[in-house]
Amino acid sequence: MTPHSATSFDNPDLPQLQAIKAHLDLVLLALESLTGLGSDEMLAVAEKLGLEEILSDRITLWRLRQASPLRKGKGRKKLDVDEARAMTLISCTLAAQQQFAIRNAVAQLEKCTALKRPPYREPILGDYLDRFNTLYQERMAEEEQAKPDAIQKLALKLLIDLLFYSSQIGSRRLWVALFERSQSG
Repeated sequence: MTPHSATSFDNPDLPQLQAIKAHLDLVLLALESLTGLGSDEMLAVAEKLGLEEILSDRITLWRLRQASPLRKGKGRKKLDVDEARAMTLISCTLAAQQQFAIRNAVAQLEKCTALKRPPYREPILGDYLDRFNTLYQERMAEEEQAKPDAIQKLALKLLIDLLFYSSQIGSRRLWVALFERSQSG
């Protein structure tokens, strides 16, 4: 079986689902940190996409997010393939809605990189990095805690990823990325 076979995409095994759950939660954490989006916006998008059967209320959303193996209180809810697909669509729809904010932040990151300045000195990036760090520290289990530099690197990587996920084919890109990451470890 190749990593990109239909069977692999349709029937991920438990370790793959664990990796998928973790990455989906991190993508949503990055969106929350950059834009201030919360459960109301996520549920509204679920309804707009006709996914309210899978994601009907805050409790269901919380349980799906808590399914991440990185989270405190992890493992309370198993994530199935349909829920992963729904969360992928919701994440990418939210990213598309916030594309201007994402592009603006990425442009600031490019400018900082070109000028060899630390990203946290730019207002938008500094606020994003602060919120991401705070939310990460609050929500992730202690054994998953990383050093501030590693958290910043993760936050900036996710910011760039959000730009790709906000495109018209963003959900396809995220779905493929989820499986590629789940295959690599």
